[in-house]
Amino acid sequence: MGDKPMLPGETGVYLVMAIISLLSVVAVYMAVKTRDLVKAVIYSALQSGLYSILYFLLLAPDIGLVYIPVAVGLIPGVLLVLISKTERWEKE
Repeated sequence: MGDKPMLPGETGVYLVMAIISLLSVVAVYMAVKTRDLVKAVIYSALQSGLYSILYFLLLAPDIGLVYIPVAVGLIPGVLLVLISKTERWEKE
């Protein structure tokens, strides 16, 4: 009798979290499979953005606020500068 029914809003949050998790897995797969390194960096930044949304939904906004500028802004920026110094396409 200790089981209380799940609230409709709670179910919606879990559904959004599941969809964001699946989208992040797709972004990681696309980042690994693409030969264009710029697209790989963009997919990686997309995955990081989706993770930051998950942190907010999991009630960890402090981690999300730190994760956004570092994983979505700083790391892709540095990687794009490094890619501009080398070749854009991965060799086989």
